[in-house]
Amino acid sequence: MWANPDWRGSLYPLHGGGLEEYARVFNSVEGNTTFYSGAPRAETVAAWARQTPSNFHFCFKLPAALTHERRLSGIEAELDGFLEALAPLHDRLGPLMVQLPRDFGVEELPRLEALLSRWPVGIPCAVEVRHSEFFHKGAAEIALNRLLISHGADRVMLDVRPLFSTPPGDHPGLLKAQREKPKRPLHVLSTANRPLVRFIGHLDPVINERYFAAWIPRLALWINQGKTSYLMVHTPDNRQAPALARSLYSRLAEACALPSLDDFPGEAQASLF
Repeated sequence: MWANPDWRGSLYPLHGGGLEEYARVFNSVEGNTTFYSGAPRAETVAAWARQTPSNFHFCFKLPAALTHERRLSGIEAELDGFLEALAPLHDRLGPLMVQLPRDFGVEELPRLEALLSRWPVGIPCAVEVRHSEFFHKGAAEIALNRLLISHGADRVMLDVRPLFSTPPGDHPGLLKAQREKPKRPLHVLSTANRPLVRFIGHLDPVINERYFAAWIPRLALWINQGKTSYLMVHTPDNRQAPALARSLYSRLAEACALPSLDDFPGEAQASLF
């Protein structure tokens, strides 16, 4: 996401905020809008293209109508229409995420295989599973990983360890996030060339730093292998997400000699008032 009024005065100026300013700091975004609203309008896509540099990557989610309502069944025409709507951004697409329902299990893998078999060459794909049987290192998980590897699709790594590291207490945002996010083990595995990590942080920065420490050598390894890694950072209410993302990136940059992120556009203005 890039539209959040809570980020004004930090990531954004006090009276601004939007994709263009977001793209001055970060070079990718997790696009949730397509999950809820479906294929965007042509004028919307054109605006996104104008507002971002050529090296900016969009990681959109497939619409829930295809993944959750239709459960990947008979979606060929709708998928083609969705990809066609994004055509002006095809050179700026990071992995498009296929986020599957929590009860999408091994018996439905043939539907995922049918989807991946006709997935367009040149458009990256990442799959996020949430069914518990894909996290037991048994036959179901082996079948899933083999399927992803054979089709060059990445497996989304959802790291919820920071989020669930403490009871929610009396903080409503933490309680809400723990209810919404699936509590699944973290299995670190790169099945293709664009490993995608979704790091769900805690409100306590010390906890976030502790759980991110182990990611630094792993991400550095993938980068050194020539892979393009994507790190998507969330916090319980996402107010602190931009600051956390920059902090974690800074730690990774020290290990990989990566360029530093630009300052937040709103920080200088906020400091004047």
